[in-house]
Amino acid sequence: MSDVVEKTLTALPGLLSLDSQPGSNKLSSSSKLGNLIRGITELTSKHEEEKLIQRELTSIKEQVSSPNTSMRQMKELMVRAIYCEMLGYEASFSYIHAIKLAQQGTAREKRVGYLAVSLFLNESHELLLLLVNTVLKDLQSTNLIEVCMALTVVGQIFPKDMIPAILPLVEEKLNHPKEIIRRKAVLALYKFYLIAPNQVQHIHNKFRKALCDKDPGVMTASLHIYLQLIEENPEGYKDLTTSFVTILKQVVGGKLPMDFNYHSVPAPWLQIQLLRILCLLGKNDQSTSEIMYEVLDESLRRAEINHNITYAILFECVKCIYTIHPKSELLEKAAKCIGNFVLSPKINLKYLGLKALTYVVQQDPKLALQHQMTIIECLDHPDLIIKRETLELLFRITNAQNVTVIVDKMLEFLRINKDDYTTIDLRMERKL
Repeated sequence: MSDVVEKTLTALPGLLSLDSQPGSNKLSSSSKLGNLIRGITELTSKHEEEKLIQRELTSIKEQVSSPNTSMRQMKELMVRAIYCEMLGYEASFSYIHAIKLAQQGTAREKRVGYLAVSLFLNESHELLLLLVNTVLKDLQSTNLIEVCMALTVVGQIFPKDMIPAILPLVEEKLNHPKEIIRRKAVLALYKFYLIAPNQVQHIHNKFRKALCDKDPGVMTASLHIYLQLIEENPEGYKDLTTSFVTILKQVVGGKLPMDFNYHSVPAPWLQIQLLRILCLLGKNDQSTSEIMYEVLDESLRRAEINHNITYAILFECVKCIYTIHPKSELLEKAAKCIGNFVLSPKINLKYLGLKALTYVVQQDPKLALQHQMTIIECLDHPDLIIKRETLELLFRITNAQNVTVIVDKMLEFLRINKDDYTTIDLRMERKL
């Protein structure tokens, strides 16, 4: 059996609380889910898989409909139904039983019930209304696990029309003593904002409280909301620029717990989120931009570890520097960073450099012209994605001085190119 299957079988019990024996860490070779997974991996054709899954679904349907099936057995049946649906086979007969499991089971059984519901149903599914009262009850529970499960399903799927009924309870959880509850409450409110923004307008001040939360996880969750809000109305959040800059300084300086690090890089996804926010706030605003110059310089300097995630941070940092009110020293450092990307022999870095140039050429056309010959040479690169990004960039930097050189190179490329889509794009650009 392959290592992937072995790892799957080992991980499933801990994930879904399906220990075949008390204290067991592995999926028993005799468990029905284990047998199903092993049986599928041993098949040699899609037709055989379909026959096996249909037999499995028929067996599950008979058992979930039986009045003698216990909640513990129902939990195991739901996991098998989830697995079948993950493979692309419909198990709609089990949806109502997943809701009943979430309503009536113990904490472990409810966990699987909620998981099944979140995977099976969507926000407009009619059966979801049957879960509303259960969610309301669990949100008021003194059991931390039940509250977490309810907030999780609320943050994933919940009927839009029922948000007013549940919103006060979710708001209350922003003041909960446990940080995991506050974090899940913020994410649930973010979901509400995405599907019904008018219904959460009155709690924007509570979002600000979440931004200043002592737990980094809660603060990080609030940034999702702020990125959305600032994209829609940057002017309304200029006063928070100093707060975002302070947070980024702390992150770059490694002040967050080690749990947030990735390959020794301090909270990289948080850095990327903050850089995108600062980019929006500093655009066409000199006074706001001046507040962020120091931290952007520090971000460029510290993101020097040779790893893909630091390249992503550098890319967002360069975009921010070329979007906000310009500062010559920062522009020079960002230009050097882009040049290193474009000249890199690594395909990922070269692509990132071309992508960055395509973006910043709208702000500083001279930067791309410095690398004009290197860019033209990228048309001969064996990687198709590099070629396409090069065409996009050449189209943007063409002017009266270099039009002859670039067009000649494009015509030469057109003669030898065998990719139909690229050829069509190039001919369209030629007509333009």
